[in-house]
Amino acid sequence: MSAPERDRKSDAGDRKSDAGANDAYGWIDGMAGDLLNASRELVDTNQASRVSDEAVAQILTAAIRLYVAKSDGEERTFAPIAGRNDSELTPTELLSAVSEMLRAMRLGPMELALWYRRRPDEDTYSAGERS
Repeated sequence: MSAPERDRKSDAGDRKSDAGANDAYGWIDGMAGDLLNASRELVDTNQASRVSDEAVAQILTAAIRLYVAKSDGEERTFAPIAGRNDSELTPTELLSAVSEMLRAMRLGPMELALWYRRRPDEDTYSAGERS
């Protein structure tokens, strides 16, 4: 094993122990908060351009893939946005991103409307009303 390979494996081991898990992917939980904080700092200081377009696309793709796999596979939903209400994202930021993601997949509002579903934890009936 070459020195760079040993260094990479050692770094990966450090991430696992830092995350406090014996899981090869445990580092994701530990890094998620750091990534959120770094993104907040970059935007607040007007330095978002320091992160490449490709890196942002990879992060979004990974987050979406994990969210869908967890919510569908575990048959539950959870808050997909950190924080409460608009503490981390403004409605404009969210809708701008969603619009671009739809456009990237050559989808529009009609397809979104077809796929929209009520969350299982929401009351599907008005108070006292049944159809």
